[in-house]
Formats: sequence, structure tokens, C-alpha cells
Amino acid sequence: MKILATDLDRTLLPNGSWPADPGAIEMFNELTDRNNVLVVYVTGRNLALSEEAINEYGIRHPHVLIGDVGTSIRKYETTGWEADSGWDEHVKRTSPNWDAEAVREIVAGVEGLVEQERVHCGPFKQSYYVDHDNREAILAVVDERVKGRYDEVIIYSYDSQSGDGLLDFLPQSATKQTALEYVAEENNAGKDEVVFCGDSGNDIQPLTAGFCGVMVRNADDQLVANVKSALEENPDLRIYHACGLEKLSGYYTSGVIEGAYHYGLFADK
Repeated sequence: MKILATDLDRTLLPNGSWPADPGAIEMFNELTDRNNVLVVYVTGRNLALSEEAINEYGIRHPHVLIGDVGTSIRKYETTGWEADSGWDEHVKRTSPNWDAEAVREIVAGVEGLVEQERVHCGPFKQSYYVDHDNREAILAVVDERVKGRYDEVIIYSYDSQSGDGLLDFLPQSATKQTALEYVAEENNAGKDEVVFCGDSGNDIQPLTAGFCGVMVRNADDQLVANVKSALEENPDLRIYHACGLEKLSGYYTSGVIEGAYHYGLFADK
């Protein structure tokens, strides 16, 4: 089993400020079908927003949707979406101290931290907008109040389009990385058979977890710096930074295609 997993916004989706290659999405759809790979979307979007992206941009339905920054897993069947109930049970069992409401209460009132709309939060995800310019002081307060109390991970990223800092509190067993590991194990695929593509700070974990990593050409500076540091600590990590392939620019969808070729998922051109 070969798995091609990719973030959506500004990775597979050409919704940033860089130029996109015409026809790249159609090429992605055709190549993934022709080469018989398992397609997994790994995104911060919830189900409704993921469907919105599929309809708006014309990307194919994935075989598996890892949504809500790794806290939900759904399979796409002929009858529609089916939630992976085994994933929910796994998270509850492996992160027994997780409590989204307790996290919400303990960070209430932190200056520069604004809770995201409830549609972006859930039983395994508590999310905030952050004053990016004051992020270090804000994150220091957050760490003091939360760190180590709720079997949690705290993930900070930066939206270069909106200028917002983004902060997610998740169970430590329910992240983009752990969800992708779960999907790989369910499909009897080793990490060397999984290609993961990303562009921003919340992609650092799966990119440096031992999968075949791909940074699209438009990856943000935070991610590039974090990956560089990770490579200095572990030179054996597999990370490819798209730079352009023949008529493809390496931005967005083109970078995903380039990375898939680099690791041999696509055998034909």
C-alpha cells in the first residue's frame, strides 16, 4: 500500500498569494487514480469546510480525511463519509486526562488569546487566534497554566494570509502525526510507504515523524526553519523541498505532485 497524504490549505489547495499552475489539480486527480495510491487529506478543516474545498477547487474526494488538525478520521465510501469510531476510542484510552472544557477555562482571560468560533473547536480540539506579535509572552503564560496537565499537545502556527497566530490544544494522541500513523497501521503501510506534504507550522510533526516528507515550494519560513533544526538533530529524516519539476512550479498542488514523483509514488508522467 502506497499512501499520499497532504495538507489542504496552501499545500494541495492554491489559495495563497503565490501563482498556481493551471491544470495541476486535474493532474493530481488523474495521477493518484492511475497510480492506485491511497489518498489522505490531513487538514485543520472540519468536515463541512473540507467538503467546501473539494467542491470549490475540484480536488478529488480522498479515501481518508484526517480533519480538525488530526482529531477526527473519516473514510469516504460510496454511500458518503463514515467516521472511524475506533479512532475516538483510541484517543480516549491513550489520553485519559484530556479535557477540552478544562483547557478552555484555564486559559480564559489570557490577553492576546481569542477563542476561535465553536465550529472550529470540538471534544478533542480547543483552538484560538493569537496576537502574533506578542506570541512569545502569550505562549509562556499558556505553558505555565496548561503544560503537562491534560495529556495535551500545544501547537502554534502562523497564517501568512490573515496575519493571525493560531493555537491548537489537542490530546497528545490526536495530532496530524498520530492520526496518520494510525491510518498507515490500519492499511499495513510502513512509514517509508507514506508521503506527507505540508506548508506551515502545524505540519512540522508529521514532516519529522519518519514519513517521506515534502515541503511545497511556498512553505512558510517558520516551517522551513523548524525542519532545518530537526534535520540537524536527525540527518536521517527524509525531507524534500519542492523547487519545480519540468513545467510544474512546485507551488501548492504542483509541489505535492513533484514530491510524489520524488519518492516514486507516481511511476509515469
